[in-house]
Amino acid sequence: MIYKAIKGQTSYGEAIGIILMESYMPFPPGCPGNATTFSFPVRYEVVRGANMDRLVYRGDAKLIEPFVEAGWKLVNEGVKAITGNCGFMVLFQEYLANEFPVPVFMSSLLQIPFMSRMLKKGEKIGIVTASAKTLTPKHLEIATGGIDVPMEIVGLEDKTYFHSAIHAEEGELDFEKVEAEVVEAALELTARDDKVKLILFECTDLPPYAAAAQAATGLPVFDFSTLINYVFSALVRTRFKGFV
Repeated sequence: MIYKAIKGQTSYGEAIGIILMESYMPFPPGCPGNATTFSFPVRYEVVRGANMDRLVYRGDAKLIEPFVEAGWKLVNEGVKAITGNCGFMVLFQEYLANEFPVPVFMSSLLQIPFMSRMLKKGEKIGIVTASAKTLTPKHLEIATGGIDVPMEIVGLEDKTYFHSAIHAEEGELDFEKVEAEVVEAALELTARDDKVKLILFECTDLPPYAAAAQAATGLPVFDFSTLINYVFSALVRTRFKGFV
């Protein structure tokens, strides 16, 4: 077998490129920002200035330019698809998808249309988000392509330990206490409306708590890790092994 170098590329074998927001918070295993989350190598690029204020609270359109720059760095280093580490990056989904020659999926919210096809009439998707106060109809319209999907939404912005670690960026995360808050939020969704039959974590900091939320609610839980693993499985196919 002959291997050929690609001009401008200095490393190989990283199919998924992850654009990171600029933050001061720990990423436990399960978060896209922790490389041990994945059974395959990933490549990172940080967008300086894409912080909680500009990205999550204000949805600053001026971030498009540095996002494009970060994306091209990843493409030139050989990634086969580009994603991010914040569900609010969905605001840039259409622009970035049109910009790059590789698939782009910037938010776990993009799973909503797929999930909606699993629902019976009258059932709903329950969304747990980092900030219900700033998750706008525009974010959801981009994610769904404008289709009408019944949803219930609960935010974590007022949860004490989640707020201190993620919103206040105090640099420390109490895993067990944040997990308890996430489970509480998931149970709040099902208590609010028993028609909630699927749960989606918008926030990329929530996959570490998916198993606990599923155990508490008994429902399927989708998050950024399910989306990234799904896309990777389509990008890097392997032959099936077995016998007949």
